[in-house]
Amino acid sequence: MKPSHFTKEPATVEAQLNKLEERGCVVEDRAYARSVLEKINYYRLANYFAVYLDDRKKRYKEGTSFNKALRLYDFDRRLRGQLLIYLEEIEISMRAIISNFHAYKYGALGYLNESHFAHNHNHVRFRAKIDRLQEKNSHLNFVNHYRSKHDGAFPLWVMMELFSFGMLSFFFDDMHQSDKKEIAERHFGGGTSSGGQFGARHIESWLSSLAELRNQCAHYCRLYANEFKPSPKPLEDAPYKMAGKLFDYIYVIRLLYIKREGGESNLALHLRTLIDEYSDVAELGVMGFPEEWEEVLA
Repeated sequence: MKPSHFTKEPATVEAQLNKLEERGCVVEDRAYARSVLEKINYYRLANYFAVYLDDRKKRYKEGTSFNKALRLYDFDRRLRGQLLIYLEEIEISMRAIISNFHAYKYGALGYLNESHFAHNHNHVRFRAKIDRLQEKNSHLNFVNHYRSKHDGAFPLWVMMELFSFGMLSFFFDDMHQSDKKEIAERHFGGGTSSGGQFGARHIESWLSSLAELRNQCAHYCRLYANEFKPSPKPLEDAPYKMAGKLFDYIYVIRLLYIKREGGESNLALHLRTLIDEYSDVAELGVMGFPEEWEEVLA
């Protein structure tokens, strides 16, 4: 039942188009626009029209059209897909790096011992999350195997297959600082990259930031002209000024990405191809891209 004070009724597609036109949006082909709105929720697409809204006048800026907003929507959709490819590989590689390190040092089930984490680690909360993950995924064959054949004892490298990006970030945050520092030095060249110096504190921040970006991408949120929190911890000697915009996250992807044979190889090239295709709607400055962005990502 809807609250008694709620009176807003759903608008027809025709009414939605009328509203766009009343606010100054040019609808080039009404039949085509109607077919689009029957497949893409108006509320979702309105998020892209909002980029062109003049808040003072409550109207769209001159030159705003339905097709222009739709192209921006398509650019954003493809950008999310491209970033998800790299985020997936970062998540999988960090699972392997962290689980291998922790298991080699503390044993396959060492993660169940509170002393193998930093003092701020909430082990009760952590164990509860572990239990929920096992229960939630009880339909998976490998989960059933370890629950029935091994008395519910999940080695860390198996348990991490159930971790989300956010859970992975949570696990890394709670490790001993000396362990995190060793991982940074062992797998990221002592914290040295072509873009500057970074270590355990940066990786903590960046995993948290990329977990949020991954969630935004997976839930089809708008990346273009948007800001996300938490912002990645900036590098003191970064080759450009990090300003808390999308490019910061892309730069962090570049720094944490460990290429495997057959994996994605050139983030800058893939982005350049996409940006060139949508150069009529994609403004780099809105996303925080510096002028020399391709060199920064090289």
